[in-house]
Amino acid sequence: MNKLFRAALVASLLTPSMPLAQDFAKGLAAVREKDYSAALKEWRPLAEQGNARAQRNLGHFFSDGLGVTQDYSEAAKWYRLAADQGDMDAQSMLGWMYAQGEGVTQDYSEAAKWYRLAADQGQPNAQSNLAEMYLVGRGVTQSHGEAVKLYRLAAEQGHANAQAALGQMYARGEGVTQDYILAHMWYNIGAANGIDFAGTSRDTLAENMTTEAIEEAQRSARECMASGYQDCD
Repeated sequence: MNKLFRAALVASLLTPSMPLAQDFAKGLAAVREKDYSAALKEWRPLAEQGNARAQRNLGHFFSDGLGVTQDYSEAAKWYRLAADQGDMDAQSMLGWMYAQGEGVTQDYSEAAKWYRLAADQGQPNAQSNLAEMYLVGRGVTQSHGEAVKLYRLAAEQGHANAQAALGQMYARGEGVTQDYILAHMWYNIGAANGIDFAGTSRDTLAENMTTEAIEEAQRSARECMASGYQDCD
């Protein structure tokens, strides 16, 4: 299962409302056993009754082909039903589907709309994806400053791609004053969280930095990570 889908799926089951807790628990148990057909049996009735969490989960199932034949159009249908109820993860996924043209006609403006709705609720994937759209001016008016703002919001939630991208923004001086120390710091954090290009970019950047600057950047990275990405300036 796609890692992002799995994380969203499991998170959605942690705090179900009391009347639905038993059904959600049965579905979660089935997912843990990789019995997606059984999970679908538990969640489809809830989705059909209008439960946004269940609708979003069905979107994940159809998008990944879990217990059903993969069907992006069906996934988009369920994501939209949940998104229309304000579910931020469904909004983020619907934005992704419009950006990729999966299950819907590709429409960057529509993607940006759904990403924005999710980003404003604090959804980190949406924040990072919307930042990229602002970076290149796809579906929105190009704004490096807005890209930095959104990347930072996602980075502070531990979003590794956003952390690496923020390093790139500081390295290039796009939307921010160029700062190699902060660039090195964010690259280092992104690399520590599994982004390969961040480590390569950090090492290339270090060739143009003094030993003292590198040490300061490394210290800042440790402090930033220790603070849960809240003390990173």
